[in-house]
Amino acid sequence: MQGHPNPARNPVHNNVVIVGGGFGGLYTALALAQRKHHPPVLLIEPNDRFLFLPLLYELLSGELRGWEIAPRYDGLLAGRGLAWLQDRVERIDAEGHRLHTAGGRTIPYGRLVIATGAESNTFAVPGTDRHSLGFRTLADVERLQRLLADLRQQPRPLQRIAVVGAGPTGVELACKLADMAEGSAVIELIEQGPQLLPQARAFNREQAALALRRRDVRLRTRTQVEAVEAEAITLRCQPDGDSPAHAETLAVRAVVWTAGLSFRAPRIDPAPACDSRGRLLCGPDLRLRDHDALFVAGDLAAPVDPEDTTPPATAQVAFQQAPVLAANLIRSLAGEPLEPFHWKDLGEMMSLGVGEASLTGSGVTLAGPAAYQLRRLAYLTRLPGRSHQLRVAAGWLADWTP
Repeated sequence: MQGHPNPARNPVHNNVVIVGGGFGGLYTALALAQRKHHPPVLLIEPNDRFLFLPLLYELLSGELRGWEIAPRYDGLLAGRGLAWLQDRVERIDAEGHRLHTAGGRTIPYGRLVIATGAESNTFAVPGTDRHSLGFRTLADVERLQRLLADLRQQPRPLQRIAVVGAGPTGVELACKLADMAEGSAVIELIEQGPQLLPQARAFNREQAALALRRRDVRLRTRTQVEAVEAEAITLRCQPDGDSPAHAETLAVRAVVWTAGLSFRAPRIDPAPACDSRGRLLCGPDLRLRDHDALFVAGDLAAPVDPEDTTPPATAQVAFQQAPVLAANLIRSLAGEPLEPFHWKDLGEMMSLGVGEASLTGSGVTLAGPAAYQLRRLAYLTRLPGRSHQLRVAAGWLADWTP
């Protein structure tokens, strides 16, 4: 791709550039591709594979294969009239309608979608950046698989894995790790608040608590992480009642950090308004506040809803945003009024160990192996692109033995 080093100020372009190939960015690009006579679309994403994060737990446990949940961008976009640039955006010149990449390119745009997602937030806890593992990438999965293989092959007394954060990621991961460890390690689930899954439906919270107990996962609530070392974690425990807080240091083989997310968009000039978490403030139409040509999708978007119903930072929200955003991009280029995005809560689904899950929504409340199968089928319909869905479905049918 040729650069454009000196575009005119406020140039007129009819193209759409999407920064970030996660759920918000990729699914918006695919939604644009489905519309006849769509404008030129360029997706800029530094990784070569899309990662379907809700099924990352099944990749860890070997229940699903890498190609199923991590298809390549070139395969997903081929034949759709969409271009992909493997690069990283470093700065967006909103007044000049152009962006600058780490590879030295200057790219003009007519409309720009910022969908760079979220990353782990360690809250500046000493040692966490150096000594903890994450669970958001294929490399994270491979590191955990190697660790578990080592634990099973060379068992030692009181081996521990500490999972920090008892939100959905921490709970789902703790259950999978316990099943995969096969008794070779104790799983400690550490939560600063008074209970696990504080935002979850009551049924899913109850099923998660049962799943953790069946697997002997040690849940520590009201417990704050003070420091992480190479083979130890220091905790400050605040028990119920009037008992004083006390510190405790546990020997661990690994610490997996799932306690929070941070949001950081590429540099934008002039600087846009953000909320306290760093998310970009946008209107109900997903257009960035005070920037007519910039839109936001996925975790990074903080829609200012007149009804004050801010959606959660989940893939479900990005799925629903994509068709609305695609339509608004085309309307915006045509000078037509934009439509507001209204999030609809479709329920919750949680993986709770190998072959088990819990789900609530659409009038269904279910847990166990049947919920696991329904969850897989539901996500099959959300995988990117019909051709990829069919390939995955064919693979599942081939593996199925009645």
